[in-house]
Order: sequence, then structure tokens, then C-alpha cells
Amino acid sequence: MQGLLYEENSFAVFLLVTLVLGGAGAWLSGRAIALTWRPWWMAALAMLLLGAAVRFVHFALFDGTLLSPYFYAIDAAILIVIALAGFRATRRRQMARQYGFLLAPIAPE
Repeated sequence: MQGLLYEENSFAVFLLVTLVLGGAGAWLSGRAIALTWRPWWMAALAMLLLGAAVRFVHFALFDGTLLSPYFYAIDAAILIVIALAGFRATRRRQMARQYGFLLAPIAPE
């Protein structure tokens, strides 16, 4: 499994940079895009840029490879999933608040 999701340096570096730092940024970006009522694909598009930033952090702080299409694709895919989860959670709350009358149970007459 080593080398498929993360570089040979350390799994802890992958957890810290990609999942914790990048994941937090992805969740908040997905949430911000949902709060402004933008479509879901904008969150995915924004994560392509955040994926490049995560690759740079791997390179600058932990001596990872900067221009690795494989690891960029892995990082971007993980960030897209997290951003879309944040987007979906926020949009679900928005729709329930905005259109709560559609979710109200119908009382029998």
C-alpha cells in the first residue's frame, strides 16, 4: 500500500498535509461555495487549485515531489471528495431551512 496514496516519506506527512490541512480547507471551501448558492462543480474546480497548493506544501516543507501528476491526482481527488461532502452538508441545511414546509409531516385530517 505504501507508495500508492502517498510518497515514500511518511504516512504521517500525508495525513497532516493532505487530510488535515488540505481537508479542512476543502471542507470550508465547499461550505463557502454552497453558502453563496453556487453550483457543485465550482467546488470541484476550486479543489484543482487547492490540490496544487497541497502539492507545494509537500514539496516545500517535507521534500516531496512538486511536479508529480500521479500524486497531484490523488491529492486533488481526496480534496474534491471532502469539498463535495462539505458542499452537500451545507446545501442540505440550506434547503431544509429555506424549504422546510416541504419536509413538514402532513397531519391526518
